[in-house]
Amino acid sequence: MQARARAVAPYSGFPVGAALLARSGQIVSGANVESVSYGLTCCAERVALFKALTDGVRDIQAIAVVARYRHGPTPCGACRQLLMEFAPEALVLLADSARPKHYRQYSVKELLPESFSDWRSKAKRRRAASEG
Repeated sequence: MQARARAVAPYSGFPVGAALLARSGQIVSGANVESVSYGLTCCAERVALFKALTDGVRDIQAIAVVARYRHGPTPCGACRQLLMEFAPEALVLLADSARPKHYRQYSVKELLPESFSDWRSKAKRRRAASEG
């Protein structure tokens, strides 16, 4: 809720806040930031994730996302992909800011089944397995 208050959403009027919880107990927050050039806009989830990653936080246990939206907002596809890459085991908690104690809970894998992955990593693993 506190992160949502820092959103920069002059065009949509739709402030979103996100907070990541690291295994260490550290909380990293983010809010959506909009640009008149909509393609440059960044979601709250990505802002929080990028802040965490650039601060060295890697073991992310959960992310909470809050906006004034019935049943809470769900992360967009880009946010789901990045969460799958950097926090695949995290819980995702989604809440409407009007009723923040009533939230939905998902795993990242539930939100992005059969996700896109780095094909080079899979090829390396297959090669290592066949050589092993």
